[in-house]
Amino acid sequence: MPRRRTTSQEVERGRAEADATLGQRDREILKDIIHTFVFSGEPVSSRTLSKHAQHGLSAASIRNVMADLEDLGFLRQPHTSAGRVPTESAYRLYVASLMQRRALPAKVKRYIDERLGSASADGDQLMSAATQLLSELSNRVGVVLTPAVEDIVLKSADFVPLGQGRVLCVLVSASGFIDHVVIEAEDEMERRDLVRISNYVTENFGGRRLRDIRDQLVEAMAADREGVGDWFSRALSMAEMAIRGTVDATADHEVLVKGTSSLLDQPELSDVERIRRMLDTFADKARLVAMLSRCLESGGGVRVFLGGDSDVTSELDFGLVATPYGNVDGALGSLGIIGPSRMEYPRMVPLVRYLGETLSRALEEGAK
Repeated sequence: MPRRRTTSQEVERGRAEADATLGQRDREILKDIIHTFVFSGEPVSSRTLSKHAQHGLSAASIRNVMADLEDLGFLRQPHTSAGRVPTESAYRLYVASLMQRRALPAKVKRYIDERLGSASADGDQLMSAATQLLSELSNRVGVVLTPAVEDIVLKSADFVPLGQGRVLCVLVSASGFIDHVVIEAEDEMERRDLVRISNYVTENFGGRRLRDIRDQLVEAMAADREGVGDWFSRALSMAEMAIRGTVDATADHEVLVKGTSSLLDQPELSDVERIRRMLDTFADKARLVAMLSRCLESGGGVRVFLGGDSDVTSELDFGLVATPYGNVDGALGSLGIIGPSRMEYPRMVPLVRYLGETLSRALEEGAK
């Protein structure tokens, strides 16, 4: 008889029931095990914990507590003679209720402000700077999900003649992102006519999302069939080609990754096979986009993904700390830190939160 697969709801229900049975002593010992394992990377023994004065327990007493925690699914023993290491359930409980909330140090905030402040108002440079900061300040992998082009709000459009009927269209978004596309006009157009079209598109469609502009232009062209050949029709046609070409070229989100090499000295990646699997995963941008896109569905705030929360974290036994960023119109993308589940979450969570808030402010200021 095939084994029935346990659903995520059943796993969460079981974890909650186990959590409810933990006494204060159990929780303190579990928290100490997680702290010790995070910094050492080695399985934690009862003898090691008995040296920590705050428990006031013998190694034998602590061993009994650890055995109970293992029975409840919060610890596992990688080898018969080794100590224990936290499980996915332990990390979930830790993030939800055991870890101490910290504020990001003022000097780190100043450093982030200076680095993002020194980046130009260009949205792509801000994305790159944020990815670098995430990796640098966490010593893990920094990831940033860039805005989907079709969701970008248009600020201005500029049509420039290239000769032989070719026209370069430069689109600038309200958040400082710049995209360009070359389109083929039916015949050679003078610069003054293109300036007129640029002004028309900017004045009539500025402040709207590219996807909405594209739909509106298609409708306007359908309604203007009688006027084919006049200036207005040409303006609609060229604007539609430019918007469609830009959106079709990069319609989906893209993901920036920085700091993969920082994980190579982690004990979790001590064998070649795991390194190969990690590199293959980070090269598969579609999977990273799918994972980071889930953060956009969370309704804001910092979210921690562990194990089965995504294909990436499940396959690599990694954790992801992520948050959306955006502007007054809503979330544009998300950013985060990814690495082995053995992560210093009390430091990563405020770091990700502040970077998300600061990037959002920088994008807002660039739009003014």
